[in-house]
Amino acid sequence: MNTNKKNSGLTWVATVGFALISLIILFPIIGLLISSFRPSSDLMRDGITFSIDFSLLNMDNYMYIFQQAASYWSWYGNSLIISALTIVLSLFFSSMVGYALAVYNFKGRNLFFVLVLLILMIPFEILMLPLYQMMVGANLVDSYFAVVLPLIVAPVAVFFFRQYATGLPTALMDAARIDGSTEYGIYFKIMLPLMGPSLAAMAILQGLASWNNFLWPLLVLRSNDMFTLPIGLATLLTPYGNNYDILIAGSVLTIIPIVILFIFFQRYFVAGLTSGGVKG
Repeated sequence: MNTNKKNSGLTWVATVGFALISLIILFPIIGLLISSFRPSSDLMRDGITFSIDFSLLNMDNYMYIFQQAASYWSWYGNSLIISALTIVLSLFFSSMVGYALAVYNFKGRNLFFVLVLLILMIPFEILMLPLYQMMVGANLVDSYFAVVLPLIVAPVAVFFFRQYATGLPTALMDAARIDGSTEYGIYFKIMLPLMGPSLAAMAILQGLASWNNFLWPLLVLRSNDMFTLPIGLATLLTPYGNNYDILIAGSVLTIIPIVILFIFFQRYFVAGLTSGGVKG
């Protein structure tokens, strides 16, 4: 009885603690949401605050974005396309590489895995110059492919899928081979569906990273029509005028796709992060 009361008390304390942490994390988003309904003059005078003057709140910032900010929706579309391409191609290629490193015994397998870990340890800033030179040499600058290609085989995704695939039941592979299935058939029809939770978890992580990516797109995208949201919103702040009202309202709208992505995949997210180390 005492043990049950103790466990119940710990659960209650943990729940309250996590609720407080969640509120602290949400404070900036709440402040951003409130400020998106405030006029520009009020923002310039007081900045982002949690005080609410209902007489000043209006929808003018959002109306301007929906009716007159054509460039904003161009940036939004570019970010959606680039993020979708990154998620699909990264999951496809990275899962295949991680799966191969986990289930096949071939010469140099451990060396390849060590190389993946080494690349994972190298900051992306060191790789940007040679990658940029490659994009220039391939005449891909100012295109979607220039942003996506360096990210389609992400070391962190390869490592993640490799660790998850080590827990897959290899007996299914042997049974499929006896039935005459090819290695590609085994992967796409049997093993890939079993990797569903890991695919969902990595889709969220890769989608979030691509959606918020700023530095690499800034290097390879040059025209305003090709800018992604982080770059486009940054152009609103200039020495000649700071459109904080449009910037804040636009930033609120950028949260929507990530929230939708997380809601869609969240039930698989925890399973994908935790079950990879369990031998099936």
